[in-house]
Amino acid sequence: MSSAEDSPRFATPQAAEDTFYDALDERDPALMRRVWDDSADIALLLPLQPLVYGGEVHQALADLLRSDVPLDLQVSHLHWVEIGDLAIHYVQERNMAAGPSGPASDRIPALYATNIYRRRADGDWRMILHQNAPPPPPAMSPGP
Repeated sequence: MSSAEDSPRFATPQAAEDTFYDALDERDPALMRRVWDDSADIALLLPLQPLVYGGEVHQALADLLRSDVPLDLQVSHLHWVEIGDLAIHYVQERNMAAGPSGPASDRIPALYATNIYRRRADGDWRMILHQNAPPPPPAMSPGP
């Protein structure tokens, strides 16, 4: 590790998750990169985007952070599962950013996300997968 600043310690999966969403809010690709594990098997799946692995994850996130997509996420934790060295967090992401036609939350439904973290040999937790998707459409009411 080069320095504590370059490689923050994440003693819990929640600490890594908090930093992930901080990096999104701050549009900080360097901070975002530090949240992720350094293995080739990390993965990212965003709505209407191809599944990417390894270094492509960092590029896709850097592109998102450089984009003009308004981001002001409100995250609600739905369920957590921790089994050994893996932690799975199910969350709801609601974009509260205001755009030209009002708050994004008025136009864009909340997304459901799965964040998976792995504890490394040094005890740090790092993200290995982020996937989010819109909720299914409301059930249609039965006809007459």
